[in-house]
Amino acid sequence: MLKGTNQEVGRPHNRRIVLETIRQHGPLSRAEIARHVGLTIQTVSTITSELQERGFVRLRPGVPKGRGFPAPVLEIDPDGGYACGVYVTPRGLEAGLVNLCGKVLSRRAVEAPRMSAEEAFARIGAMVAELRADCPRERFIGVGMAMPGPFDIESMSFVGPTTMEGWAGVDVYESLRDAVSCPAFVEVDSAAAAHCERLYGVGEELFNFYHLFLGVGLGGCVIYDGQVVRGAWGNAGEVGHIPLVPDGDPCPCGNRGCLERYLSLEAYVRRTAVIGEAEWLKEVAPLLRAAIVTIENLFDPETIVLGGLAPVELRLKLLALTASLPNSLAARRDRRHPRVILSRCGTDAVLRGAASLAITQVLSPRFAGPPQAAANRAAGDPFARTGRARVE
Repeated sequence: MLKGTNQEVGRPHNRRIVLETIRQHGPLSRAEIARHVGLTIQTVSTITSELQERGFVRLRPGVPKGRGFPAPVLEIDPDGGYACGVYVTPRGLEAGLVNLCGKVLSRRAVEAPRMSAEEAFARIGAMVAELRADCPRERFIGVGMAMPGPFDIESMSFVGPTTMEGWAGVDVYESLRDAVSCPAFVEVDSAAAAHCERLYGVGEELFNFYHLFLGVGLGGCVIYDGQVVRGAWGNAGEVGHIPLVPDGDPCPCGNRGCLERYLSLEAYVRRTAVIGEAEWLKEVAPLLRAAIVTIENLFDPETIVLGGLAPVELRLKLLALTASLPNSLAARRDRRHPRVILSRCGTDAVLRGAASLAITQVLSPRFAGPPQAAANRAAGDPFARTGRARVE
């Protein structure tokens, strides 16, 4: 599914594709990489030499498979680069240092409900500085921050208990960049989690899926052809504000009966305190099933991945509610996977996805992604720091 281009202008794209192919399928020889991505061996050799020079990949002897000497193989060097993932929620914030293989090496966390933007970015700057001290300075790539969506919708983005209430008018990207003084990126939390799932979870075998993110609110993101679908303003796949209950509970967005008023961690805490968990599960079961069918009919995914901040025990109980689903486009005889499955990335998905987004964007700034990518090109291209001409 990952294909490069033999045109010279596609070099940044090719670097990302080659690096991602090594990560997904490595260790691989240069010839095997070329077959995977559809590039010439000469092009792959040039790119892998650059990646090796920067320390992102390492070469080791191949395993003998018959007569003759095996070709050397390339694999990701986990310590070749690091990035910080930051996750801001209405309950506080968390930051982690992540290596090239997506492992969270160290972390910092602050519990502070309804933190102001000024306080949050001051804390983020201090946390990132502490985390960066744990890795070589020249190996640090950038910072990715995730926060609840949707973005830039005045009546939805900064109102109610599931959003960063009071942050209206804050230039989040500029504030982050000023706080961390390095390449910085901002993403919706559900898209960051989907990015992690694409890299380190079911995305290793599935290329079209929907990631349903059960956070403080409820979000979602479409992965199509192995890439995150963001939409015109970065909010594609948002399901939390689908009004599923006619004349239902009022939502801070101004509508009634929005899905996340019933199915989210905020709703779980609020409702189980009144009716208990068992009754809450009964209450949300028909809504969850209706949401699943709606997503299937809209996006025709291979499967729906249930992830988020909810403990795995709770997500397993919700998964059990999907054992019997109404008919939809997904009711196919040739299915290879259940219609709904559990995320493989756990509750660290947002941190890992946010950090990995920074790594991806810096290594290949022309890759389609958040609009902040262009602003980070000059500061973030590690190939421009080698003393050689920047590769474009």
